[in-house]
Amino acid sequence: MKNNGVKNFFKKFWYLLWKDNSVKGWIFAIVFLFVFIKFIFFPLLNLATGTVLPLAIVESCSMHHEGTIFSNFNNWWERHEAKYSALGIDKQDFRGSLFSKFRRGFTKGDILFITGVKPEKIKIGDIILFNSGTKKSPIIHRVIKIEYNEETGEYTFSTIGDNNNAQLIPPNDYNIDERVIHESQIVGKAQFRIVPYLGWGKLIFFEHLRPPSERGICYEN
Repeated sequence: MKNNGVKNFFKKFWYLLWKDNSVKGWIFAIVFLFVFIKFIFFPLLNLATGTVLPLAIVESCSMHHEGTIFSNFNNWWERHEAKYSALGIDKQDFRGSLFSKFRRGFTKGDILFITGVKPEKIKIGDIILFNSGTKKSPIIHRVIKIEYNEETGEYTFSTIGDNNNAQLIPPNDYNIDERVIHESQIVGKAQFRIVPYLGWGKLIFFEHLRPPSERGICYEN
């Protein structure tokens, strides 16, 4: 009897979730999917990836390249060579390790797949997410310098946005200083772009809250 009761319950549950086209069925399906994603899917994904933010929506244009996935590296470098030369980085650095990941950058609204990373595993050229200043969402920039303090055993990192004119240093809108990022600030490392632009479905509702300089679609500086 118990087995029949359980079997009938799941038959009704399955019908209500997938086959019932009534208003009741749609409401049930939406509530179920919300509960599943929030309380099962994301917690398991957090555990598997080792980070609290396995999926990140790019919220700014700081890593934008003109043409995005079809961008031309040589044209991009000509526009940004001066800022990297001031940091002691030349074109060959970018053709090598610095551009091993996201060679053509990414842009506002893209959704990235993030994994946790140990500080000692981070390399120059990696794209990392880090907490900084008063900005609620992590910054997503490229590592250009790594230092290790033998006395404290701590790594510190320096980053820059591919499309920024210089590193972010105070004073700025979010009190961000990316010249010295402590390992405790690291949220994770970007591995690949899951889908371009889909994040705009969320970002559009918050555009009016951003500083005027960060609103709208991206262009290359």
